Amino acid sequence: MDPSGIFSTSYGRDSALVRTRAQWLALALFGAALLLYPWLASPRLVAVGNLMLVTAIVVVGLQITTGYAGQINLGQAAFMGVGAYGASAMEVKFGLPFWIAVPVGGVLAALAGWAFGLTAARIKGFYLALTTIAAQFLFVFVVLNLPSSWLGGVNGFSLEPARLGPLVFDSDRALYHLFLFSTAVMVFGAFGILRSRHGRAFVAVRDDDVAAGMMGIDVAGTKARAFIVGAFYAGIGGALWAYQIRFVSVDQFTLFNSIWFIAMMIVGGLGSIVGALIGTVLIRTVQETITSLGPDIVQHMPSLGSDIVFASMNVFLGLVITGFLLLEPKGLMHRWNIFKATYRLWPFPH
Repeated sequence: MDPSGIFSTSYGRDSALVRTRAQWLALALFGAALLLYPWLASPRLVAVGNLMLVTAIVVVGLQITTGYAGQINLGQAAFMGVGAYGASAMEVKFGLPFWIAVPVGGVLAALAGWAFGLTAARIKGFYLALTTIAAQFLFVFVVLNLPSSWLGGVNGFSLEPARLGPLVFDSDRALYHLFLFSTAVMVFGAFGILRSRHGRAFVAVRDDDVAAGMMGIDVAGTKARAFIVGAFYAGIGGALWAYQIRFVSVDQFTLFNSIWFIAMMIVGGLGSIVGALIGTVLIRTVQETITSLGPDIVQHMPSLGSDIVFASMNVFLGLVITGFLLLEPKGLMHRWNIFKATYRLWPFPH
């Protein structure tokens, strides 16, 4: 719903993502704030910002698979790991530059997503969730049991800093704008996918796959494509993560990470790209706050112990997911959309 007095005179304007001058101005100010962020924030906060940008790419991919296509995926961290290991292997073993290694990592993750997406043609719901959990454990098993000369085994991979000609991205501040550009491209691409016929097919399959099939939609192919796209996003995020940490190991891509990604999507709102971004920022902020305050809490209350303090993060995760599923199952974006409709209709009842 647009504000009063705003109306479209063409299909292109009616389908535009940004419709008013106020929205363009807000978007420009937000973009300027993001560009200036590395010079206004401390090095620690810049590193957190990089982590949020990488996570946002992964959660947007999960939003496409689960929020729009309705395919439960509890193995997004595994696909992220495939992308990280793929990009690392491309650089360490083949000497490819990062601007080639990162897309290759995304493609390898997409292939893994395609393999597990084929199972979605025959199973759904709880059984599909179990299959994606199997992807999580299969990823760990493969990495640890292949020859260590291939993927590093338990020792993992160490990477050199990303380079682009004379530019060397060897610090969080140097990586920030690279990650910001990558995230902007991936988010813009997600909006493009969802506004295409593929995105409409995702939503149709999510709402009723039987009816979608009767309308001529290739249901099995659509489900597989949803996994491919979501895994590709996870692979790109994992490859960028590898260049930020410059070290990858299987311990970085656990089932708990996948559940955190689900929590970010639920908090922001299922079926909303912006909701995925909001959920990522909120949950990552809480995670970093607990991590930062944990040592101080242990110092003032040593009887608790560090294990209990940091285990509370997982307890908080469970409470957040349960609370949102019970009280706000459609996420924060649903509440925001209601608020916008209310003030745009004021003083009329809504």
